[in-house]
Amino acid sequence: MAQKLPEGEPIDFNIVKEDWNEYRLSDGTVLKVKLILTGVLRLKNQYDPIGNPVYVIASQNAVRVISVPQELRYRASSKTPTV
Repeated sequence: MAQKLPEGEPIDFNIVKEDWNEYRLSDGTVLKVKLILTGVLRLKNQYDPIGNPVYVIASQNAVRVISVPQELRYRASSKTPTV
């Protein structure tokens, strides 16, 4: 069953700063990830415990592979990738 969307007011925004986060995975791969805000909704009559309005965001993730250990790289001539 589809969940009902909360009632709220769309809020315009300007990008002040969008930084990349960097992660080293246990297999040695290094990824950079950035959350990109695509929309903001301020919920009607909803507040957190200290009185701030509650916001719902829509976002996308951008992912960049920075480095991958050589043994994890696919070589078309040597083997078929596994899923």
